[in-house]
Amino acid sequence: MFKQIITPRFSDTDALGHINNTLLPVWFEGARTPIFKLFSPDLDLTNWPLILAKMEVEFHAQLYLQHDIEIRTYISHMGNSSFTVHQQAWQQGQKCASGNAVMVHFSYQKQGSVAIPESVKTELQQHFVH
Repeated sequence: MFKQIITPRFSDTDALGHINNTLLPVWFEGARTPIFKLFSPDLDLTNWPLILAKMEVEFHAQLYLQHDIEIRTYISHMGNSSFTVHQQAWQQGQKCASGNAVMVHFSYQKQGSVAIPESVKTELQQHFVH
């Protein structure tokens, strides 16, 4: 599991005083950076090897400004060229949101998916959620 701590900003709140729901996909993407680095250690955008095929977020409880949020990132499924990242947002010991992102190892030159290298699969498997 990868972990990232988010300290909410005042501007992250909505009119009701909650963390705005549009931030979860942004925070989840940011917390996928360690996974991105497995495919591109220097995050070279001129040779980017991944695309996002699907993303979903489910809200379980409200998030608030006053407390840090922990983003937990796991791998929940892996195929030949794609994998699913499962993420959770926790605040004060409560899971407040979860989501899944299907990522595809992609060749822009071939305009298609390519097999995930075995070395990367080995690294990803260390973060499987059971």
